[in-house]
Amino acid sequence: MVREVYENELIKVLELYLHLHEETIPEMTKHLESTWNTIMQDRNHHIIVKEIDSKIVSSCVCVIIPNLTRNIRPYAFIENVVTHKDYRGKGYATQCLNYAKEIAIKDNCYKMMLLTGSNEEKTLDFYGNAGYNSSDKIAFIQWLE
Repeated sequence: MVREVYENELIKVLELYLHLHEETIPEMTKHLESTWNTIMQDRNHHIIVKEIDSKIVSSCVCVIIPNLTRNIRPYAFIENVVTHKDYRGKGYATQCLNYAKEIAIKDNCYKMMLLTGSNEEKTLDFYGNAGYNSSDKIAFIQWLE
């Protein structure tokens, strides 16, 4: 089943993020709890998950960003696309991205964007096959300490 994350699934999401780029699950601090609560209360912030046998095996984040251009239409930003290493290659991340697209369409977004830190051909092909292209815009990132 693909759905939005439930409020009581923070630990499950953090465990899945070990397959993204995290090395450890962060300590349960007031800051972590506050961040989670902010995300859960934000109607524009969607954590989409694929669940199999009560286990979250794939996920992505879709944030709807209000916008003053394009006839005041928002856009969607996709981040943290991840699938548990034991469940890759089965289309689960695609299902999550498709769910995000449904949210973006429902919210009248005019585009969806995502960035990837990977330059592996199979990852880039995955995003291309999911309908994204890397030719329309150039992304610049400035990392902050």
